[in-house]
Amino acid sequence: MTVHSTVPIPEPPQLPFIGNIADIDADDSVGSLNVLADKYGEIFRLRLPGARIIFLSTRALVDEACDEKRFKKAPNNVLKEIREGLRDGLFTAKLEEPNWGIAHRVLLPAFGPMGIRDMFDEMKDIGSQLAMKWARQGPQKRINAPEDFTRLTLDTIALCSMGFRFNSFYSDKMHHFIDSMVEFLLECGRRSQRPPLPSILYRTRDKAFQHHIDVLRETAETVLKERIADPSNERKDLLTAMLKGRDSLTGQKMSDESIIDNLITFLVAGHETTSGTLSYAMYRLLKNPEAYRKVQQEVDEVIGKGPVTVQHMQKLPYISAVLRETLRLDSPIPIFGVYAMEDTLLAGKYPVYKGEFVNLLLTRSHLDPAVFEDPLAFKPERMLDENFNKLPKNSWKPFGNGVRACIGRPFAWQEAILVMAMIFQNFNFVLADEDYQLQHSQTLTIKPHNFFIRAILRDGLDPIKLEQRLAGTEAIAEKRKIRVNDAPRKDEALGQQMTILYGSNSGTCESMAQHLALDAGSHGYKVSTLDCMDAAVEKLPKDQPIIIITSSYEGQPPDNAAHFVSWINIVEDNPAFRGVSYAVFGCGSHEWSQTFHRVPKLVDTRLQELGAEKIAEPGLADAAGEDMFVSFETWEDSVLWPALNKLRTGKGAGTVEETRLAPLKVHVSNTRSSILKHNVEEGKVITSRKLTAEGEPVKRHVEIRLPPGTVYRPGDYLTVLPINPKDTVQRVMRRFGLPWDASIIIEGGGMRLPIDELVSAHSVLSGFVELAQPATKRNIFALADAADSEDDRKALKNLAIDDYGDEILAKRVSVLDLLETYPSINLPLGLFLAMLPPMRIRQYSISSSPLEDPSVVSITFSLVSGRAKSGHGDYIGVASSYLEALEADDRLRVSVRQSHAAFHLPPAPEKTPLILVAAGTGIAPFRGFIQERAVMIKSGRKLAPAVLYHGCREPERDDIYADEFDDWEKAGAVRVIRAFSRTPEKSGGCRYVQDILWVDRHHFLELWRQGAQLYVCGSRKVSQGVETVAKRIQQEDARQKGEDLSEEDAKKWWDGLRNVRYATDVFD
Repeated sequence: MTVHSTVPIPEPPQLPFIGNIADIDADDSVGSLNVLADKYGEIFRLRLPGARIIFLSTRALVDEACDEKRFKKAPNNVLKEIREGLRDGLFTAKLEEPNWGIAHRVLLPAFGPMGIRDMFDEMKDIGSQLAMKWARQGPQKRINAPEDFTRLTLDTIALCSMGFRFNSFYSDKMHHFIDSMVEFLLECGRRSQRPPLPSILYRTRDKAFQHHIDVLRETAETVLKERIADPSNERKDLLTAMLKGRDSLTGQKMSDESIIDNLITFLVAGHETTSGTLSYAMYRLLKNPEAYRKVQQEVDEVIGKGPVTVQHMQKLPYISAVLRETLRLDSPIPIFGVYAMEDTLLAGKYPVYKGEFVNLLLTRSHLDPAVFEDPLAFKPERMLDENFNKLPKNSWKPFGNGVRACIGRPFAWQEAILVMAMIFQNFNFVLADEDYQLQHSQTLTIKPHNFFIRAILRDGLDPIKLEQRLAGTEAIAEKRKIRVNDAPRKDEALGQQMTILYGSNSGTCESMAQHLALDAGSHGYKVSTLDCMDAAVEKLPKDQPIIIITSSYEGQPPDNAAHFVSWINIVEDNPAFRGVSYAVFGCGSHEWSQTFHRVPKLVDTRLQELGAEKIAEPGLADAAGEDMFVSFETWEDSVLWPALNKLRTGKGAGTVEETRLAPLKVHVSNTRSSILKHNVEEGKVITSRKLTAEGEPVKRHVEIRLPPGTVYRPGDYLTVLPINPKDTVQRVMRRFGLPWDASIIIEGGGMRLPIDELVSAHSVLSGFVELAQPATKRNIFALADAADSEDDRKALKNLAIDDYGDEILAKRVSVLDLLETYPSINLPLGLFLAMLPPMRIRQYSISSSPLEDPSVVSITFSLVSGRAKSGHGDYIGVASSYLEALEADDRLRVSVRQSHAAFHLPPAPEKTPLILVAAGTGIAPFRGFIQERAVMIKSGRKLAPAVLYHGCREPERDDIYADEFDDWEKAGAVRVIRAFSRTPEKSGGCRYVQDILWVDRHHFLELWRQGAQLYVCGSRKVSQGVETVAKRIQQEDARQKGEDLSEEDAKKWWDGLRNVRYATDVFD
């Protein structure tokens, strides 16, 4: 190496004695390394006690490190600890150790095509056990997918390799070998990151570690001895190959110790990676309905309704592509290590010294934008054989490299394809937690954490029929369906059945569905199914009306409706929909004019095209122009129920007189308790501070410690489950005469309330219902019926009939407001609770970057408060008042929700300039963007330019985060240009953010021509203003080139760039 040509490898600052240990989270070392890679770029070095390790994160550098003439595989720190139990098995042995060469050459033929093919039947046996377990548990069972896939892969490798059955699907308690293996792997990870302290401090943990090793080795030794003691055993498995095989090079046989080492190796390494791959594949497919449908189509076309056979394994190219793309995005083994055989240079400039360890960080090299376009997207098509074979060398390395690549790859591949084919042939799947965001759990490998699914049998199968299909046997006789004519069926006695399906991200449509289910009984209907739309794929009933309630998000279906929409879009089997009757209600916002109500309209139109009968005209609510609950209730009363009554009358059934009884009965007692049931986890407030000057509308910054395992990206949202303001809760307690410590028992169902439990009334009113929701017309009629005063009854009915829009909606008058205005209303507490929608989560743009601290997130919000238009005191924003009251160390319920894929930083920050436009608290996501860029620059990365146009009122009044942005501007992370609406003379005469955009248009156009991404966050007016200016800039540029760009053409140009070159996050 010539010294003058080298570039120092970036290194994070180190602490005395322990070096960079503090930079690595012992429970999530991969996540820590990803953060460091994002900070320092393509290469960085860590210094740990006794070791220096280089990390590579681009395909080009990984390609160099895979050159076996320059680098040789070396067990990393974790593998060194695993070697304590696996010794010189294939996974942990050094290349020069004799036992590695002997075992490798003895076992290689057993992993050949014929050997793997011979294992198919036993693989299928275990796969059938998984399928039968899911079928027998039923469609509502929450299935821990990684846990069941681990049972599957462990049982498969044990049976195929050594004829041993763990029988994991027949017991809730796992075999003691498995418990010890898990603890052994976890401790290996912890031991690899221990500070260099005296060993006596670790004595207890070391003793437990050795105990787990003893269990592993004793189990393997028992299996070996049993096989040796049974000379008549003629199984052709890996254990037989090790006992009888001879090394083709030396003629030696494997020793018993080496056989035990490798039996344990197969069980440890042979199940972890495949179970992780299957878990991640399931997650990716559930999040990508188009790919999901293609998998199912391929299975249906290739395999049909018969049993899966070994001949099918080579005929499923799309499943293979799905597995490859899964392993690119989520490789269960995300890192492997080599060491330099001689002094060398990487990329011709980074010096690596002889013997120095180099780790290949696949979690970043597999996302290299120089190789993979849109690298974070799940696109199996890029992994179909033709495209896969064109990838640059060493772009895809989940099975390791060269002579030390995974010997069991053919085994794992056949097993994964088989299982995918079996489960997608026979089941449809939905997320058990509809808003689940991917989290990782790390042991030897990584797997999804807290990932639950539901499995719903296809094709009208039941567990018995599934068992027959899996076995390839025909039923001897069809079960006869017997109907007793002179006795009504149970469901007939209770009323006609109804199915209610919802597509909901924020919970609004789900809440509407629950209210509809609550109302159904009073109209003579029994709700047989209340579930998300995805649960109804291929399962639409024909003997009952189906009510579908769904929203659109920028023209896309909600997460739990995406598979349903994909299905009806591609299905061609029209007879399957004949006899289906349906009605659709849709929610949307006219702010997204191009895609307004796209999904509900598509569902309505498509079902009719497929031959289903439309019961009623669709109802459509506009969140930007009206209260959606009011719109839904109006459609329900004036359109849906009359249409259903007409349908039922036409079929010879009588109408049912509606009853307005309180659906809930409440018993009051004086013992307190509390309960919360929501899909959010506990976070902790670190700090809260006011951002604006006295006298200005309050804007605040809150930093929160995230729940363990939660990850985010700049641009994502933090969802918060708020609590109603204390004053509002006290108003309710006072109106219903409840003492402050009253407890209640709620009897009934159909709502998100704690049922049949003793809970404090304050807890229910604080955390379970929306108290400030405007009253609906139905609410007001019910209040009128409950009023003792004739004058109050008349006044209330007048509000519902003539003055509803002006006096209720416009002034946001709640049920509570009306109860206080009209004291003669004698309303039971149960009916009051039944009138209210459940407490909704609120979402806020995240205003921080995980590169600063991945465990901490910040949000920026405006306090909503003022005189209530209803005339009842002050209006207090539920979520903002809740957040404003929080102090350091307070706990709250939060989760992270991904924003639109386009509203994230580009994958190549060195090459892609940024144009950011915001007003007020719309600056929040851009604080996260620029904070991330500042950390990258501080770590030595050179980024493309960025400009932020920010609109506020006045300097030093509401110019939030000004000091931080000044520092980041000095560091080169951003250029900030501000518009001050109160003092435009201080911003070059520009009053609004779109004004400064026009004044600075030449710089804007320069960045745009360099491939800049444009991001807008703020009100609808801001978004529209930016659109207007952007089109003007484009038209002016066209004129200067002698071209004519009409307003219509400019509009088409702008619309075509949405979520391609620009992205918006609009709020009002």
